[in-house]
Amino acid sequence: MGAQVDAIMDGAIAAEKIVGAELIVYRHGTLALRRTAGYFDREADVAMLPNAIYRLASVTKPIVAATALAMIDKRLLRLDDPVVNHLPYFDPQRDDGTPAGITIHHLLTHTAGLAYAYPDDPSISTGLGPSDKGFEANFSLVARQKLLFAPGTAWSYSVAIDVLGAVLAAIHGGSLDDAARAHVTGPLGLAETGFFVADLARLAKPYADGTPPMSMADPHVVINDRGDPVTFSPSRIFSDKAFQSGGAGMAGTPEDIVRFLEAMRTGGGGVISPETLGLAMSNRIGDIHRDDAGQRFGYLGAIIDDPVAANSSSARGTVNWGGVYGHSWLVDPANALTIVSMSNTALEGCTGQYPKDLIRAVYADLF
Repeated sequence: MGAQVDAIMDGAIAAEKIVGAELIVYRHGTLALRRTAGYFDREADVAMLPNAIYRLASVTKPIVAATALAMIDKRLLRLDDPVVNHLPYFDPQRDDGTPAGITIHHLLTHTAGLAYAYPDDPSISTGLGPSDKGFEANFSLVARQKLLFAPGTAWSYSVAIDVLGAVLAAIHGGSLDDAARAHVTGPLGLAETGFFVADLARLAKPYADGTPPMSMADPHVVINDRGDPVTFSPSRIFSDKAFQSGGAGMAGTPEDIVRFLEAMRTGGGGVISPETLGLAMSNRIGDIHRDDAGQRFGYLGAIIDDPVAANSSSARGTVNWGGVYGHSWLVDPANALTIVSMSNTALEGCTGQYPKDLIRAVYADLF
């Protein structure tokens, strides 16, 4: 194991920033680094299990996006399809009252003008907190909200992939999990990742930021670095009433996620064509502004366009994102590198210093 990776993981546990974590790194298709640290269940004094099951939060997004791309390759939908063609109840309007014209491309790139919070209607679920609504009940409410901007003119992280999930379920018939399993998770052998918990005994106990981090209640609110509340519902994964959230609703394992990302790194794993994957893993938003310096956005996540501006160890063209339950991942094609960092601690394991330091440590140990 790399000395710098060890130091970062052990230091985060000792400083009570992270309760428990796992790291898997592949280079040139071969396992290069792997380690668990800390606690699976701190109160029960159970060490972190190798290949535990985690609530994925936004690690769900690239899997659902890949499902859309696989369905596009099969000509079941198109990037330029208006969303309303598949979801008649989802018909947001521009300020002048004309149809917004949101497309599948807009959803995949977060350029649809949607938001990730709707304080004017707190009954709207954005996929992470508790809900008893299905797709239509929830997203017909979203459709009535004012757009942040005209689709395609700006970038804002949002419930777009949740809406995309509703589209995929409608086209496939059945649930979003059925669609993902038919087109991506099934063919790639991701048997323990989906809108279910494959093994309750391995489901990591969730913790929220604090000194020390605290066991999550349900619901549980954590304040992010912008001062905004993030509401978690750890039990949502078990609900038969809440819509399956394409942006935040899956549970899964580090081994499944690294297998998925390696399939994307190496040409699509037979579920997405190399041509479509080339689009997905490159800049799809042009010069539209993003607050993250040096980064653009593709169909699977952010794209490092300028490593210096992004303050990144990764090469140009690296795709990356995370999940607020405590996860971070990247695919660096130029260095044939895939990193999956998963933890049971929100938000530190996703947007805190820990994943930033850990990724730098991986590069320092391997290069």
